[in-house]
Amino acid sequence: MQQQRNGRLAGRTALVTGAASGIGFAIARHFIAEGATVVLADRDPRVEQATIDLGGAAALVFDVSDESAVVRAVAEATAVLGRIDTLVTSHGILTESPVASMATTQWQQTIDVDLTSVFVLCREVLPGMLDRGDGRIINIASQLGIKGGDGLAHYAAAKAGVIALTKSLALEVSARGVLVNAIAPGPIETPLVEGISEEWKVAKRAELPLGRFGTVDEVAPTAVLLAASPDGNLFVGQTLGPNSGDVM
Repeated sequence: MQQQRNGRLAGRTALVTGAASGIGFAIARHFIAEGATVVLADRDPRVEQATIDLGGAAALVFDVSDESAVVRAVAEATAVLGRIDTLVTSHGILTESPVASMATTQWQQTIDVDLTSVFVLCREVLPGMLDRGDGRIINIASQLGIKGGDGLAHYAAAKAGVIALTKSLALEVSARGVLVNAIAPGPIETPLVEGISEEWKVAKRAELPLGRFGTVDEVAPTAVLLAASPDGNLFVGQTLGPNSGDVM
């Protein structure tokens, strides 16, 4: 796929994590279609083929729970792009367990991947953005970070942390030209959700006013909105919710 030279993100650069599949892949595709130059990142090596298919600038394969790997990856992305205008943190893991029987290792792994890595990525891209007085950070949270989830306390806690991190960071850096926002999707048809029990998914669909899970292409345009100017210029510390009505 050839990258367009026009569009709402023409001339902008982006690093998108979790880009081998799901929401991250869709966001990378929509960004490139809108003219952005994008580095796709994931721990899944299939991100390399995804980058070829989409016409991305480069693929980075690394584990977001490894702090040193994150630091190196941001440096590599910066070298490829020249600068990182937009960071999208769309990676994550999702497992299911009641708190009463949850191992501490399961809890900690989820916090490490779904929350701590977001902090490290934000920290590493910020110096360049602050020096330029320009940047966008879009963290992919979850509606479960707002309302909680049965059997998903570790995931919900991590995503609640992402929302709080987003708001706090927005307070710190918005006056210096860096806009930080979150997207909290509801259940979306992705490989991440495939790992949850069918019983949970049936019950969840019955709760939703729309009666269905969303698709990745119904989430990605929200990221384009937040990354674009003037479209996203007034969004500061917000959590936007394409969630089928699960949170109102």
